[in-house]
Amino acid sequence: MQTFRMILIAFVVAGSTLLASAQAPVINHNTWTSGAPLPTARMGAAAGAIGADIYVIDGWNNSSILGVNEIYNPKKNTWTTGASDPNPRAWPAYAVVNKILYVFGGSNGAEFLDLTESYDPATDTWTTLAPAPYAQYGATAVADKDVIYLMGGATFSGAFLTNVASYNTTTNTWTDESPLLVGRDFFAAGLLGTTVVAADGQNSSGVLGDNEGYSAKANAWTELNADPTPRVAACWAAIKGDLYVAGGTNGTLLNLTESYNAKTKSWTTLAPMPTGIWFAAASATAGGKLYCFGGGQYEVSVNNNVQIYQP
Repeated sequence: MQTFRMILIAFVVAGSTLLASAQAPVINHNTWTSGAPLPTARMGAAAGAIGADIYVIDGWNNSSILGVNEIYNPKKNTWTTGASDPNPRAWPAYAVVNKILYVFGGSNGAEFLDLTESYDPATDTWTTLAPAPYAQYGATAVADKDVIYLMGGATFSGAFLTNVASYNTTTNTWTDESPLLVGRDFFAAGLLGTTVVAADGQNSSGVLGDNEGYSAKANAWTELNADPTPRVAACWAAIKGDLYVAGGTNGTLLNLTESYNAKTKSWTTLAPMPTGIWFAAASATAGGKLYCFGGGQYEVSVNNNVQIYQP
């Protein structure tokens, strides 16, 4: 009887293990897939993952500045719509804090903006906040807890900025911080541990591979290992300790995907994007995937592709 009982237990345990294995989703690492197309093709939009959805807002469609707000559900692979941005713009900086999407600056087609707004999906409403210390487009924003760092960008006159300003989302106030080592616009950036990493972009010298890291504690930037493939206007996001950078251009439109790891201080070449693009709206979900929405192929076309990378 004891032997039979042990065999029965072993059978149940083995069966449970097989069932769990059968139910667990298969993850194909270092691969790209496609999602349902973006309803409104555009480049230079803002994007942010909040809860189960990703919000893709604003942008440019080769003829008009857009305020459209389209909402993607990765699990259902479907799109819905939310309240449009009351101040349409393209090429803003953006970041998510406490389930709120913040949008900074950009261009409305007539001027570069210092406008700061927030979108709350829970109420489907927009709020105008304290303006940024400087007007720009092509800046990048990175969130660290309740603070968002607005970095770089370009002015309407064509100057490339080293400016860094921190926005406190709880007090609605701005503080000037230590400037970038290299002024630039349209660069990739993300929080890796406690370090804000800023890589690539462009300035009057051309397309850059420069890479630098910011310590909020020291309020200082240090030079890091440069991207071996300089580029501008890529799709990017920080995911689990790596900064992923896909697409962009260096004079040739790229489908190259790379990652930078802060611990090893090294770059790795990964599986290429299905379609090379620049100025895609980028977001990473809590599940750890990089989403690239739309983008363009120089002045020829604006895409509605949704390209999804699984690290």
